[in-house]
Amino acid sequence: MSYYYRVRIAYKGTNFHGWQAQTADVSDEALPSVQGTIHRVLRKISRYQDCTISGTSRTDAGVHAAGQVGKITLPTDIEPATLLRGLNSMLPESIRILACSRCAPEFNAKVGATSKEYHYYFSQDPVLNPLIADVVAPVPGPLDLARLQETAQLFVGTHDFYSFCRRSSNAATTVRTVFSCGLVAVTNEHLMAGVCILRVVGDGFLKQMIRYMASTLFAVARGSLSATDVAAHIGAQQETKLCAKAPARGLHLVSIQGL
Repeated sequence: MSYYYRVRIAYKGTNFHGWQAQTADVSDEALPSVQGTIHRVLRKISRYQDCTISGTSRTDAGVHAAGQVGKITLPTDIEPATLLRGLNSMLPESIRILACSRCAPEFNAKVGATSKEYHYYFSQDPVLNPLIADVVAPVPGPLDLARLQETAQLFVGTHDFYSFCRRSSNAATTVRTVFSCGLVAVTNEHLMAGVCILRVVGDGFLKQMIRYMASTLFAVARGSLSATDVAAHIGAQQETKLCAKAPARGLHLVSIQGL
């Protein structure tokens, strides 16, 4: 008999090679993944019986999460609160289970999300505070944030984002719907002073899509690209990118709705 749990997971992705385990056997990952790290702890908890952990979003290497959703399958019945405490006591400090509850066997963390929200944290400060340097991307300025905000609206709607992603055989289509895109805050709190946040919400995202969108907006804000350049690239299925993708460290998965 199997027992099923829905979990909400936070992790600092700096030292992980993304969410997804690179091999079926996670006992000795050459490049540690978040999924593989959790799976190894689950195996210890289940006394090396069969168990699984799946997640909704396959975040890339160096990307962080505060709201990853996962499904755990175990061969033994453990109270959710006990499982949460056990996992957090054995996981590295860079991964935490924030919530754990029982779920139906048919719950699938990979299917059914209605929206995902990502934030891209960046700073124009030439000397970035070392306390936040691995979760905030340095973006050389000066940036015209008003121009960035205006151009960000071009991404809103249903478009073919072929030109703003890394090719992936897993994507049946490169059409996605972006519900909102734009700056939401410029923080003034001492630790995050001067940090800007680009918020993007959509029904789903292609591989590295938000990082390409962010770098494109930064180029517009610097004046090296125009809004017209961006508009012409959306839906055009161009092989050549407008610019290199933004660094992974600034990207955070904030929440997933519908699961």
